[in-house]
Amino acid sequence: MKSNEHEHENEHILSYKTLGLVLASLMVLTGITVGVSYVHMGFFNVPIALMIASTKATVVLLFFMHLKYEGKLIAVSFTSTVIVLCIMIGFTFWDVAFR
Repeated sequence: MKSNEHEHENEHILSYKTLGLVLASLMVLTGITVGVSYVHMGFFNVPIALMIASTKATVVLLFFMHLKYEGKLIAVSFTSTVIVLCIMIGFTFWDVAFR
């Protein structure tokens, strides 16, 4: 049986300062999202809202789900999955736009 010191060797414990900064950035981005929703920018409202939401999701994935501290295989796997998802969503929008 492994000892406890080897069991916790690979844990990544973030400091409260880092977690506070992540929380503050998420709150600022949420405020920006709310502010942008009141500004009429025509066609650009949805892309800007999606860009802000994607930024918030990236921050959550990197820090709260510890993707920042994982190996390259996990990063490549996740990135390729996001790229395939973007391609599929793009095909869907393209199909709907040209009907």
